[in-house]
Amino acid sequence: MKYQASEIEPKWQKYWEDHEVYKTDLNNPDKKLYSLVMFIYPSGAKLHCGHWYNYGPADTWARFRKLMGYNVYEPFGYDAFGLPAENYAIKTGVHPLDSTLKNIKDIRAQLKRIGCMYDSNSELMTCDPEYYKWNQWLFLQLYKKGLAYRKKSPVNWCTSCQTVLANEQVLGDGNCERCGSPVIQKNLVQWFFKTTAYADRLLEDMNLIDWPEETKTKQRNWIGRSVGAEVEFKVDGSDEVIKVFTTRPDTLFGVTYVTLAPEHPLVAKLTKPQYKISVEKYVEQTAYLTDIDRQSTTKEKSGVFTGSYAINPINGESVPVWIGDYVLVTYGTGCVMAVPGHDERDFEFAKKFNLPIRKVILQDGTNLEDELTEAFTEAGTMVNSGKFTGLNSIAGKEAIIKDLEKTGDGCAKVNYRLRDWLISRQRYWGTPIPVVYCNSCGEVPVSEDSLPVTLPYDVEFKLQGDSPLRRHAGFMNTTCPKCGGPAERDPDTMDTFVDSSWYYLRYLNPKFKDGMIDTTLTDKWSPVDMYIGGREHSVMHLLYARFVHKFLMDIGLVKTPEPFMRLVHQGTITNQGAKMSKSKGNVVNPEPYIDKYGSDVFRLYLMFMGPYELGGDWNDSGITGAERFAQRLFDMANTYTGWYKSHKSEAKYDLAELSNEEKSVYRYVNKTLAKYQHEMEHLKFNTAIASMMELSNELGKNLAACRPGLQSYTMARVTSMLASLAPHLAEEIASILGREKSLFVEPNQFVPDPEALTVDVVTIAVQISGKMRGTVDMPVDSDQETVFEAAKQNDKTGKFIEGKEIIKVIFVKNKILNVIVKQV
Repeated sequence: MKYQASEIEPKWQKYWEDHEVYKTDLNNPDKKLYSLVMFIYPSGAKLHCGHWYNYGPADTWARFRKLMGYNVYEPFGYDAFGLPAENYAIKTGVHPLDSTLKNIKDIRAQLKRIGCMYDSNSELMTCDPEYYKWNQWLFLQLYKKGLAYRKKSPVNWCTSCQTVLANEQVLGDGNCERCGSPVIQKNLVQWFFKTTAYADRLLEDMNLIDWPEETKTKQRNWIGRSVGAEVEFKVDGSDEVIKVFTTRPDTLFGVTYVTLAPEHPLVAKLTKPQYKISVEKYVEQTAYLTDIDRQSTTKEKSGVFTGSYAINPINGESVPVWIGDYVLVTYGTGCVMAVPGHDERDFEFAKKFNLPIRKVILQDGTNLEDELTEAFTEAGTMVNSGKFTGLNSIAGKEAIIKDLEKTGDGCAKVNYRLRDWLISRQRYWGTPIPVVYCNSCGEVPVSEDSLPVTLPYDVEFKLQGDSPLRRHAGFMNTTCPKCGGPAERDPDTMDTFVDSSWYYLRYLNPKFKDGMIDTTLTDKWSPVDMYIGGREHSVMHLLYARFVHKFLMDIGLVKTPEPFMRLVHQGTITNQGAKMSKSKGNVVNPEPYIDKYGSDVFRLYLMFMGPYELGGDWNDSGITGAERFAQRLFDMANTYTGWYKSHKSEAKYDLAELSNEEKSVYRYVNKTLAKYQHEMEHLKFNTAIASMMELSNELGKNLAACRPGLQSYTMARVTSMLASLAPHLAEEIASILGREKSLFVEPNQFVPDPEALTVDVVTIAVQISGKMRGTVDMPVDSDQETVFEAAKQNDKTGKFIEGKEIIKVIFVKNKILNVIVKQV
């Protein structure tokens, strides 16, 4: 009988829905397991292979844990705000709300086909005012604590999307990650969240989480904690002071010039009239470079002289002040003390512009007079450094900092590569920023009881370099919450990473009206136990979510320091070795395969491709192997229709009472169960499936020869293992066998029989004079004499021993017998 997935899968989906099989008792946190995938952005109406590879296997793992007795919660929702929907509106005229809701409806139907055990009562979408109201509330809490602030800052500006991008949204080639267009620098007044206030905690708490080391390393590098000193260089002939941060105060005597970022406010003040044209031209050119371009180690160094000089506080020397694009105004102080003898970038810059290079750290084994052909950046002995000459440079750092602190010219300081989170976006389709601007009162946050500030529907979608909301008088014109006078709303919307920074908490009660989250449930279920999603979010979503979670802990809303305890990144499905993309025309649409084979077979094939964290290459012919495996188990079940009702199994069997065929089956079932449980726990789906395929081959040979009770024993464990991998098929097989309840209701928690896992017979290799001639099966721990006698009696090996002179016998217990012979 052919397994009819098109009939069987909808039947079980309806059964699960009608009987609320996946409804989680959130009031019972005993053995709780909160399993979550990163929610989908509904920019398209169809799920592609990448979505399937994220959701299907993640659901398989959650099902496995449910079958092991855990109270599993697996919600799902939609990251519904963002640029693609608005760009689509600009192109087609279809409103973002309309296209998003349509896409969500289509995706919801597709998700149902996968057969994931999502609790439909937990669904949320971030474009719902009842959701983004709490984004605005979060903003106001950060504002009250001084952690949300507004300032003018150079920002990444996408020339096509016409909006600000976070540094993380700019590709390595300096283009927009969304549309691939060039990104330039603009100075705009923007809103920021002060992530830097949590830098140390973000670093320290990585010890609490079970995440891939590669992701932890990315976050550590992104935060970039540096210990050093802040040094003040007074400008010659001026009251201005240039503050620099350095991790190498021991090289202060080697400073031969100072470099400012082109955007630094001091540039205009320090530029002498005769240098004004060249400086302004250089500043304009720099605006077309991204931070990534400017920090590239392969980019040729560039810069211009301002005409001003600064005084080195350690020796009173006057050094020229330059501007250079390799210095970023957003890192440190936006100024650097240039030590070309001991910094690679400074060395290249000095060589190009013929600036002095001074050796102040001597490398061990070299002479003071040796010319520097490249910057020496390691520790060494301080030279040409006044009273500090002769000190080890590591000790010299502390000595110079103390000296600077005595004179008031500097101090010890910790700096971070991490910058505050820029959240302003000049787009419509996002959460409105809850602030108004009043001519009398200035910047005024809206009151909490007036939330949400909702998006108007009737807006004009055009790219004009500002938010479409600015052109909507009904939205912009309001009254000041403080004085009641006329005011204007902030026209920008929030970065959509705000939406995804706390959604996992809202899932527990998405309809909760009395607060951002229902703490009666989050106290029991937070943090998320398993979080699965792409590596591309390592330093965006994952970092921002950790920051927001820590802030919520500080204001008493959550009790745990981290949002996601265990993190797994799924791999990528390729097609003929290339990443799937619409532009390449190699995207695999899952729908035709699901129509032909069913979602269980499709899920099995995706998981069987290769290790989950690596992915695999799509091959149309490969899916037929998964189909044959499913059909083999379905046929086997039909051989034992109603078996459970008439043939009860024992909880365990005595190996001594079983026939050889029964013993083989019993051992194989328990060995497979043990391997399956171990592999599934570690998300090694491909090897778990492989072990079940091997088991099915064994059962095809010997199950029919077993007693009926052992057949029931075997099939119960087979369906239990299959249930997480192919849930519809497993439910149908269990029903055929006579199970009356769903496998996921009061599931059997099978434990491998340890006695069945012990080996009583081993296969020993037999070599004759070092050449493999055959094997003999022997009882465990047989001695040399017994094995040698068996080898002599064996048809394949005995003929190589008979009539020969035995020179030597080499024996390794339970492994090998090597008989060295000589012709007589």
